[in-house]
Amino acid sequence: MTPRQRRMALVGLMLAGVAGAAFLGLTAFQKNLLYFYTPSQVSAGEAPKGYPFRVGGLVVKDSVKRSEGVTVRFEVTDGPATVPVVYTGILPDLFREGQGIISIGQMNDQGVFVASEVLAKHDENYMPPEVGDALKKSGQLPTSYKDYQK
Repeated sequence: MTPRQRRMALVGLMLAGVAGAAFLGLTAFQKNLLYFYTPSQVSAGEAPKGYPFRVGGLVVKDSVKRSEGVTVRFEVTDGPATVPVVYTGILPDLFREGQGIISIGQMNDQGVFVASEVLAKHDENYMPPEVGDALKKSGQLPTSYKDYQK
């Protein structure tokens, strides 16, 4: 093999190594990506089946039902659509009806969102941007959210 052929083989191996590392990195990134869906999108079937994602909106008034233990059932709405959620665990202190939340989990076969984590807003003037935008589009944004009244 001539020196030029060895250099070209080395460059080819380096490019193949970089491409392999990029492929593995993008594959790992894709598996850990959590997309946000509104209850309307979930009801329309746009959310993935069998993969975790985030759903957010307002907790529907009078929908919180506590079972024996730490299992809680509630509904999340963005106005036009509502998604039933079941969560087993300790809810955040700021969780309550009419509150903006984001839940992380996946849909089961019965059309119920099984949450592995529930996140609540940290004060009365903050709402996650995705939830605020979805509620603003549907006209269901509560008047207490000053950031979105512009």
